[in-house]
Amino acid sequence: MRCGVLGAGAWGTALANLLVDNGHETVLWAHEPDVVEAINAGHGNPRFLPGAALRSELRATTDKGAAVSGAELVVFAAPSHVLRDVAEHARAGVSKEATLVVATKGIERGRLALMTDVIADELSSREVVAFSGPSFAAEVAARQPTAIVAASLSVAAAETTQRAFSSPSFRVYTSDDVVGVELGGALKNVMAVATGISDGLGLGFNARAALITRGLAEMMRLGVKLGARPQTFAGLAGVGDLVLTCTGALSRNRTVGLEIGRGATLAEVLAGRETVAEGVVTTESAMELAEREGIEMPIVNAVHRILFEKQPARWALVELMTRELRQEHD
Repeated sequence: MRCGVLGAGAWGTALANLLVDNGHETVLWAHEPDVVEAINAGHGNPRFLPGAALRSELRATTDKGAAVSGAELVVFAAPSHVLRDVAEHARAGVSKEATLVVATKGIERGRLALMTDVIADELSSREVVAFSGPSFAAEVAARQPTAIVAASLSVAAAETTQRAFSSPSFRVYTSDDVVGVELGGALKNVMAVATGISDGLGLGFNARAALITRGLAEMMRLGVKLGARPQTFAGLAGVGDLVLTCTGALSRNRTVGLEIGRGATLAEVLAGRETVAEGVVTTESAMELAEREGIEMPIVNAVHRILFEKQPARWALVELMTRELRQEHD
C-alpha cells in the first residue's frame, strides 16, 4: 500500500519504519526540517528516536499534502494538543477512500474529545481506527516483540490496519471497542505520572502496585460510563499498556512523575524537553471528563493537585491513603 504518516516523533517514526519493513511505500511528515534532513540523508532520527537505523526507502517531508497524497492508509501520530490542527491542514490531500489510523493517545483539552473523534470531525466520511497498546517506540524500531490493538467500528478498516502493520515482531489484534481502547491508551499516562511520583518519593513497590491496580479501576469506571466494555481494560490497551507505562524505564510519563516526586516542579521538568509527556495534558482533560460524567477518579484528582495546584506530592498521596474506607469493588 501507499501510506502516509503524520508526525515524526519517536512513535510516528517507528511506525513509518515498520510500514516500510512490511513492503509499503511510506512518506513521513515532520514539522522540523532537520528531522526531514536526518531521515532522508542519514536514515535516522537522532532528535526523537536516537540510535534507531531507519530503512533507506523511508522518505520524509515537511509538506503534509505530499505525505498523504494518494495514500490508502494515513497514520496520525502527532501530539494530542496539535492533532486537530494537523488533521485540518492535511484534510485536502487525504483520499475519501483512505483508512485513517489514530496512533495519538490523549483526550482533547477543552472539547474532551477522544483522538478518533478529533479525526472523524476533521476528516468525515472515512473509516477511522484507534491504534493502541503496550509499545515503546525504541523497542518497536529495534524489532522487539510487540502486540497492539487496532479498534474500529468498521471490521474492514481494523483488518486493513492489522494486515498493514503485522510482522514477525509486531502482532496486531482487532477490536470494535474504540472507546475502551482509546481511554486505556490515554488514561494510563496519568497513572504513570502517579506511579512515577510514588517511586520518586521512595514509597516502595507495594504503593506502586496499589496505584496501578486502583488506577485500572478508575479507568474502567470512566470507560464503562462512556460505553466501553470492561474486558477491554483487561487487555493490551488497558492493563497491558498500563503496566508497561507505569513500570518501564523508557516511559516519559513515569519519568515526569519520578522527577516531581524527587522535588522538581512541573515547569522545571518540562523545560527544554523535546518529547511530549501526554499524561500532563491528559490529567486536566481526564479530571474534567470525570466531573462531567459524575465519575470518581481520586488518583487523577491527586495528580492534578500535584501538577497544577502546587500540593506537595507526599500530602496528596497521604490523602489517597486516608480516604473514607470502602469495598474494593463497586
